[in-house]
Amino acid sequence: MTDQNIKVTVAIPTYNRADFLRQTLAGIAAQQFPREHFEVLVIDNNSTDHTRAVVAEFAAARPAPRYLLEPQQGLDYGRNRAIAEARGEIIVFGDDDILVQPDWLAQMTVPLLADASARRIGAIGGEVIPVFPDGLPDWVREWHAPLAFRADTGPLAPKHSPMGANLAFPKWVFDQLGRFHTALDRAAGNYFSGGDSEMVRRVRAAGLEVWFAPAAAVQHQIPASRTTFRYARRHAFDSARSRVIDRAGQPGAGGYLLGRFFANIAKALGYAVVALVNGIIFRGSAAKKALVRAWRSCGYLYQIPRSLVGKI
Repeated sequence: MTDQNIKVTVAIPTYNRADFLRQTLAGIAAQQFPREHFEVLVIDNNSTDHTRAVVAEFAAARPAPRYLLEPQQGLDYGRNRAIAEARGEIIVFGDDDILVQPDWLAQMTVPLLADASARRIGAIGGEVIPVFPDGLPDWVREWHAPLAFRADTGPLAPKHSPMGANLAFPKWVFDQLGRFHTALDRAAGNYFSGGDSEMVRRVRAAGLEVWFAPAAAVQHQIPASRTTFRYARRHAFDSARSRVIDRAGQPGAGGYLLGRFFANIAKALGYAVVALVNGIIFRGSAAKKALVRAWRSCGYLYQIPRSLVGKI
């Protein structure tokens, strides 16, 4: 296979999710897409489980996944390694726990392949449907739903941003706009998020369209460990921190962040009171939700002063 034949690179960054990864790779191996026109990269971000052995299980697949070890810890280091190694004209990023249908890759890439000459589309996201193999507690249900931005394939409104779990870019976008911001997404020890939305914002700022492909749906598996109060609280705190870091690099950040700081003092106190009242009257689910929202405000309060004085 020559580089000229490869139209699409499927990139799967992974960290200690070997058994979920096996399911993801099985779905990719069953794609109804010309075998000579795509490649699969698995970017292992220092996993300590049996990730490498799982990748080796697919050595007979066409195409066989290419294993890459990325020693710099962090999701966006893995994404950027994929960009450096990719031989395709389009890079499709998927999480290591997604379940895909046989037409997933075609649905994701056909609009970008058709746009290759015009170069109007800078990114395309597919639908992401959360599924819960271990069950879903009622108190977190409202935070997990499909994106459902539109019913047909086409441009997204500026207020909508696709998810990094199922997101594709033409490779030339990274040549023009640079790669992912490595301070915004998760690494071992934190639950940061935002590298994908920051990249999508750069795409829009360059005058390019961002599309949504509902038929390119994936099921995003969420295990019980990610529906606990401890996880939800930490995720809320760290996602707020990553939003502040992202916003700190934009024009007019100082005044905006100061306003958010004082607003989140009020929010943190208000949600804490709501949590206390609900705890007193034995409404545990409502108390947990209020505490998670209070922790999100605490994430803003922690990060804003650090970002304003130039620390991350």
